[in-house]
Amino acid sequence: MDSHNKQANKHQNDTPQAPNDVPSDLNSMDALSQYLKTTAGAREGRAIPPLERWHPEQVTDMDLVIKANGEWWHEGGKMTRESLVSLFATILWKEENQGKTEYFLKTPVQKIRIQVEDAPLLINDVGIVEEAGQRWLEFTTTTGDVVRLDDEHKIVLKAYNPNVPDKHAESQPQASSAQANNAKNAKDHHQQQAVEQQIRPYMPVRQGLMALIGRNTFYHLAEIGELTEQNGETILTLQSGGQCYQLSMP
Repeated sequence: MDSHNKQANKHQNDTPQAPNDVPSDLNSMDALSQYLKTTAGAREGRAIPPLERWHPEQVTDMDLVIKANGEWWHEGGKMTRESLVSLFATILWKEENQGKTEYFLKTPVQKIRIQVEDAPLLINDVGIVEEAGQRWLEFTTTTGDVVRLDDEHKIVLKAYNPNVPDKHAESQPQASSAQANNAKNAKDHHQQQAVEQQIRPYMPVRQGLMALIGRNTFYHLAEIGELTEQNGETILTLQSGGQCYQLSMP
């Protein structure tokens, strides 16, 4: 279990619920950051608040996108304050609604829907740590989460296709012949690009949130582990916590 999750559990009871003076609308960057900074004062370090205990009825939207490369963009501009991004990342929340995955920034009084192109978290560092005579592979995200490779946090390979067709196209009214041809050509183009989808490595971190393992980090991981050939495939074997984990290289 990652150390930050343990720390979060330790301080859950110390985390304040919604104070009486919480603004009714937190979907502005300034209001949300001010609220988080105020409530974070009751927590030690970067403890994750008890999001599972919060059940806000109010849902709103914010023009905030977590890009496939891990960058956060707000209203068309890249967020460059790492401290603010890390603060917002502590209240990231994932829900499955009718087969669709939705992401929110969750507070006791409001869920703020945001957009995520791929994974909401990005792992940019991996190293070996020793604890109680055991050697662990420890991963760190760009927003401060720390997680170790174990049976609950295994690396998985999944396909990522950045060229997703426009979902709104199916709901548009009947188009003209020229528009129909353009739509068909666009659809064929999307189908061709879909074949070029990427296979990426991911790792579960907390509360259903997945982290993409960055390219350079994965290369480092390959250097740490052992590469062998099995049945025509290249297998990466990793040792962590006294256990052996194997991964077919993409």
